[in-house]
Amino acid sequence: MQDIIQLHDRRFKVMIPAQDIDHAVEAVAARLNADYAERETPIFLGVLNGAFMFLSDLMKKIEFNNEISFVKLASYVGTASTGEIHQLIGLNNSIEGRHIIIVEDIVDTGESIAHMLESLEALKPASVEVCTLFFKPNSYNKPFEIRYKAMEIGNEFIVGYGLDYDQLGRNLKDIYVVTE
Repeated sequence: MQDIIQLHDRRFKVMIPAQDIDHAVEAVAARLNADYAERETPIFLGVLNGAFMFLSDLMKKIEFNNEISFVKLASYVGTASTGEIHQLIGLNNSIEGRHIIIVEDIVDTGESIAHMLESLEALKPASVEVCTLFFKPNSYNKPFEIRYKAMEIGNEFIVGYGLDYDQLGRNLKDIYVVTE
């Protein structure tokens, strides 16, 4: 692990080491295993690109039958949200009557989640919950409860473990934060 890294024009320092992330993923997987063990084949809906590492590690700890699908949304340019959500890749299968678990890398304002929930509700699922690796409670401003949060963080801009800064840093196993 490097303590300081350079991505484009910014320097980042380690904020959360990989072993802490793994413990958090294990804990949220245990909650999902308890809550979904008796439900018929839920669908994990991974939000690309950022959630791919989280979803991969989460699936290794899930003990019930499930399906996986993906959507791709975009709302960030650089380190700031544009406030506009663009759905780039959508669902290819029916979710009517199915239990859906949206898997996100990070939930901050909730704009992406609100957009997804609106789109998914029209498809008549049995239920929809959100499972996120990182949750920013000081930024979140939507009424929908995020039930499955692996970690809560402040309003820092972070990279690593699937999260990027202008497409760099996704491969890092630790989480890094911008240095001042």
